[in-house]
Amino acid sequence: MNVLACVKRVPETGAKIVLTDDNQQIDTSNLGFTMSPHEECAIEEAIQQVETHGGSSHVLTLGPAEATEQLRTGLAMQADDATLLETDGEEWEPRATADAIANAVREHDEEFDLLLFGNESADTGNYQVGVRVARALGLPCVTGIKSLDVEDGTAIAKREVSGGEEVYEIDLPAVVAVKEGINEPRYASMRAKMQARNQEIPSREPSGSSGPGTFEKVRLEAPDTDDSEAEILGEGPDAVSDVIRVLDEEVEVL
Repeated sequence: MNVLACVKRVPETGAKIVLTDDNQQIDTSNLGFTMSPHEECAIEEAIQQVETHGGSSHVLTLGPAEATEQLRTGLAMQADDATLLETDGEEWEPRATADAIANAVREHDEEFDLLLFGNESADTGNYQVGVRVARALGLPCVTGIKSLDVEDGTAIAKREVSGGEEVYEIDLPAVVAVKEGINEPRYASMRAKMQARNQEIPSREPSGSSGPGTFEKVRLEAPDTDDSEAEILGEGPDAVSDVIRVLDEEVEVL
C-alpha cells in the first residue's frame, strides 16, 4: 500500500507572532518553523500503515525551499520518500494549494492508495485542502478522524462525537484528514536525523497558480496580548476566602 502524507511549514506553535509594517505578512526574521501537530500525526499514521500492510510512505509539501526542513523531519521519522513543490514563499490559498497537490498526485510514478492530511493547519486553520484534493481527484473523503484501520481495500475511520463516535467505511483510494491524538508520533533518533539530512529530496515547480483565488487578503491582525500583572491571592488554605471573592466577582460580571 502506498501512502501519501501532506504537510505544511508553519510558524512554531505558541511563538509570538509579529507582523510586517504593512500587515500583509508575518515577520519571520526571528521566528522558528515546524509542521502542524495534526500533520505530524498524519506522517506517523502513514508510516504505521506501511509497516502493517507493506508498501511505501511519501511526504509532500508545498512551500519555499526552507520547507525541506519539515520534509527531512518526516524522513527522519522513517518515511520512505519526500517531494517539495517549491514556491517563492508567498502564501497560497486553499484552492490553489489543493490543485497543485492533486496535480502532483496525478503525475506521481505510482498511484497512492491513501492520502493523509492534517485536519487543519496550525496557522490559517482553513480545514479545506484535504477536502478540495479529494474533490479534484474524485476520491471519497472523511475528516476529523481519531482512529484509522485498513482491511481488504477498505478504510475504517472513526470520528469522536459527543457521547460516542461515528464510524465510516470507505473504499480505497481515499483521502483522510486526521486529528492530533490518532497516534503518538515517534521521536526521530539522531542517527535517523543525520541520514535524513543526506537524503536527496526532489524539488519541482507546482502545477497551477497561486492566485487570484476565491478571496482577497486585506490585512493580517495579530491577536491581542494581555500584559496585565498577575495578582497572587495567597498560599494554602489562607487564600481560600480571597479566591471565593474573586470567583463571586467574576460571576456577577457574567
